[in-house]
Amino acid sequence: MPQNYKSIYIIGAGSIVHDAHMPAYKTAGFDVAGIFDVDLSKAKLLANKFGIANVFESLDDLLLAAPKDVIFDLALPGSAIAEVLEKLPIGAAVLMQKPMGNNLQEAERILQISQDRQQLAGVNFQLRYAPFITAARSMVDSGKIGDLCGIDVRVDVSTPWHLWKFLHGLPRVEILYHSIHYIDLVRSFFGNPARMMAKTVKHPAMKEIASVKSNIIMDYGDWISANIVTDHCHIYGPQKEEANIILKGTKGAIRMKLGVLMDYPNGVPDLFEYIILTENKEPIWQTINIEGTWFPHAFIGSMVQIMLSMESGLEPDNAVLDAIHTMACVEAAYRSDGVGGIKLYG
Repeated sequence: MPQNYKSIYIIGAGSIVHDAHMPAYKTAGFDVAGIFDVDLSKAKLLANKFGIANVFESLDDLLLAAPKDVIFDLALPGSAIAEVLEKLPIGAAVLMQKPMGNNLQEAERILQISQDRQQLAGVNFQLRYAPFITAARSMVDSGKIGDLCGIDVRVDVSTPWHLWKFLHGLPRVEILYHSIHYIDLVRSFFGNPARMMAKTVKHPAMKEIASVKSNIIMDYGDWISANIVTDHCHIYGPQKEEANIILKGTKGAIRMKLGVLMDYPNGVPDLFEYIILTENKEPIWQTINIEGTWFPHAFIGSMVQIMLSMESGLEPDNAVLDAIHTMACVEAAYRSDGVGGIKLYG
């Protein structure tokens, strides 16, 4: 954690701020000094619930009131980020909600703006800071499960897409707004893949959403596998829903249940299991209690990266310079989806 917490000014007051940003910041003891949303009533509701001192009627008012040494938390759709970045002060510290724009072209523009304006800018790819991921990374780094040679993500849940009206009608949804988390997570372990292969599709029950199911392969050559399979239209009851990340090593494996995705936004308890292979012994899975979960606790980690960077002058782990590669992977996945596979005959 940083030695000194910085005050936060939030731009945007949607459901993600209510469900994750504010609970996380309250848990960590961060000071949210002000909030603005184009829908003033939303901002006032959040301010009343979480004790935010200042509600601003315009972005200009917020920028005029904000001291120099603060963090601007942009909880905005990808399409709105660039315009707001251009209005933030030179040298501002910024944490922007993912995605980093709606496509690679917009991401490159966001990167250029942040560099031109000398902003300390990071992207809120927060899954890599979830408590269970932190625990898993520690086990991987210690060599307990041997060499990491595979990551599988399997999500089969009923997602309430109606909570995010701005997604209705967008040409890109599932990979850009959900599986992007898993793509970024895989990158945080394996680096950039050589290629992306993907197919993303609709579901008859959610015709207003561009895509709700995806199959993604991140190609790391012949010895490492990275597979992401998601389906947000599990209409068959909660008993068989599934949301797991599995890390596979040469000496063991880790399996993490993403409880927040099941019965969202209420969620169910996470589960962290691991197995260490021992010669001549029967493999036995063990369970560890992990304090905290993806929503809201991982959002603390994203903000901490910006605060630590302000203290040290070093690049944050979630810097736009790293996030641009996640956006490139997403773009390649959509290009793969557009090109299609190989026909059986001819």
